[in-house]
Amino acid sequence: MNGDENTLREQAVHAIRKLDALGLNRSSTGNLSLRCARGGVDGMLITPTGMGADDLRAQDMVWVGFDGIVQGDWLPSSEWHFHEAILQRRADLKAVVHTHSVNATALACLERELPPFHYMVAVAGTATIPCVPYHTFGSKALSAAVAQALSDRNASLLAHHGLVAAGATLAQAMKIAIEIESLCEVYLKALAVAEPSRLSAAQMAEVLHKFSRYGRSRRA
Repeated sequence: MNGDENTLREQAVHAIRKLDALGLNRSSTGNLSLRCARGGVDGMLITPTGMGADDLRAQDMVWVGFDGIVQGDWLPSSEWHFHEAILQRRADLKAVVHTHSVNATALACLERELPPFHYMVAVAGTATIPCVPYHTFGSKALSAAVAQALSDRNASLLAHHGLVAAGATLAQAMKIAIEIESLCEVYLKALAVAEPSRLSAAQMAEVLHKFSRYGRSRRA
């Protein structure tokens, strides 16, 4: 195990505990993965199945190679299949975060997408955040559906299940998951009054263009 992998393991533990502290996950719900090559084999580090954030240590993270090899003291998360499917499909992504956050899950249980009612929906890279049809957790059908949904965006709701977000960095994946949970809360509150109006395709295209250039920039 090299120093880079140790750093990734520590980052993963910190992120899982943050998700718990923010209320996006509880106990052993949800999971997280980070792309991590080992011995020339591409793969990922993923949280072990059934282990809560308080008990998780860096050495508990499980390495799963994209060649099917699993290394670690514990079994990987039951959702490792869709983490692998996303990372294999999208070489630009380095991290996947899956939550059972209350508001995103509530919207997913209604089998509703998150529409462009607010410009920040574009945080996931498209004008809407879809809700993939229900499939049993840990199944190949769910993996295929999630990988397809994230083929051109960085987040999706999972019907009667929760939320998955991904990013080029762990920080980006976390940011997307946290922002979408907040957006779902606002949307559900708006629905209690009426269906909110939606931004047009042109308006969202402008936001997406601005987001593509948005970031920390030093002054000239």
